[in-house]
Order: sequence, then C-alpha cells, then structure tokens
Amino acid sequence: MGPAVAPVALARWPKQEFRDGSARGRRSGLRTPVPLPVVSAVEPLTGSPVLDAAGRRRSPATMPGFHAGHPPRNKGLRYPADPPTVEEIVAVMRIAGDGLHGRRLRGLIVVLWRAGLRVDEALALREADLDRRRGSILVRRGKGGRRREIGMDDWGWQELEPWLIARVALPIGPLFCVINGRTRGRRWTTSGVRAELRRAAARAGVRRRFAPHQLRHARAVEMAREGVPLIVIQRQLGHSNLGITSVYLQGIDNAEVISTIHAHRTPTMPASAGLLM
Repeated sequence: MGPAVAPVALARWPKQEFRDGSARGRRSGLRTPVPLPVVSAVEPLTGSPVLDAAGRRRSPATMPGFHAGHPPRNKGLRYPADPPTVEEIVAVMRIAGDGLHGRRLRGLIVVLWRAGLRVDEALALREADLDRRRGSILVRRGKGGRRREIGMDDWGWQELEPWLIARVALPIGPLFCVINGRTRGRRWTTSGVRAELRRAAARAGVRRRFAPHQLRHARAVEMAREGVPLIVIQRQLGHSNLGITSVYLQGIDNAEVISTIHAHRTPTMPASAGLLM
C-alpha cells in the first residue's frame, strides 16, 4: 500500500482564463488551471462549527474566500431602465397585506419610491431621522459618505404611518428591522429585502423585474413628468452630477417622447414677414 497522500483542492478550468489573452490562445484552448481555495465553516483551532449572530451554523458559502476566482453571475450584464408603473407598485403594496411583515414591506416600498432612496440608505434609517412635521428624511451617510436631507409627500407619510406605529413595540434600532427570531430589532438585510420584493411582485402578477432600485428609477421619471427641475431631482436622489440623473430618466417611454413633440404647436411667424417659396 502506497504512502498516504494529503488531500488537495481540485483545480478549476475557467471558461475565459487562458495562458495568453490573444485570439490565437483562445482558439487553441490553452488554459491554466486555477486552484480553488479550501474553505470550511469550522474553527481552525477548536474544530467547532462557525455560528452566525442567530446561533445557526454558517454555510461555507458565507465564509471569506469561498467565491474567490469565481466571477459574479451577473458580471457584465446591464439592465435597461424599466421602472414599474404606479399600478404595479400599488398592486405589490396591496398584496403585502396589513400584518406586521406587510406593514414593514409597504413602509419600505414607500420610502424607496416616494423618497427615491437607495436600499442601503433606507435600511440605515432610524426613527430619529424622520421629521413628519417638515416632511423631511435625513440621510446621514449616503453614497460616497455624503449627508443630505430630502423630502417625501403627504401620501407617503400616510402609508408609512402604520409601520411607525407597529415599530414602537419592537426593540430600539433601525427603522426597518428584523421582526422575529434572535436578531429581532436588528437591521433588515438587503438580500432579505430583495427576496421579499421578488415574492410579493410574483404574487401580485407583476411581469417585470421588481427590485429596490427600480422604485428609485420610477420616482425620478415621475418627477421629470411633473416638470420638477433637473437640479431638484439631482438633489433628491443624491447624485454627484447631472449626468447620472439623466441616465435615470431613460425610463421615459419612447411613445411619450413622440407624443410630446407631436403635440407642439405649428411654427408661427410675423404677419409682416414674407415666406419665399
């Protein structure tokens, strides 16, 4: 019987990683195997399993280095500006129901939609950041660490009120928090928000991508249709320059552009001027 051999990590043959980056190298199929790191959800010293904040055993997929060498599945993909309509957003809010979880989801949708917040900005809000009297929301640390104060309409505050009432009974912490379990009162995760929105949209029969950022796009398009100045839209959304804001307005339908230009009045000229034919 031969000597014992220590186990090694298997090599992965990536689809687009070759020995040289030329077209010849791609056609010849010369590839260099990339060794995968050995990742385990076990403490290296004690041998006991690694637990999360709730006391559950952590999956190896949550450990640092598990995805090393693996490009994201959505790498290079660009989603078109396709914001949901008002009818679709309201349908998702109705399907959420009036329970505790439904109130939380409706409140988050309102903040993402009517205030145009990013999902991380909304999840970082605390009760003290809301000023119902002035109709303002304080974003303490937005993208790039910038601080700003934005507004939200009366309808948005009315729809947020049921969750604010229910939130008083939960532990002090973020505005949108976990409701059940050992992490009760802690910040709601971004992945949990996306999954909840996806399930609610499917139950409501929305046949399009329904993500948190889509609600932000919808608010930008609505403000543009209402004639809000572009600089105000930029300040509300927290963009560093107007070029980013103009990208958000690509969600305006082509038919709306055509109908707007088609409705322009006939060109006029002074009666004293002659028109040479």
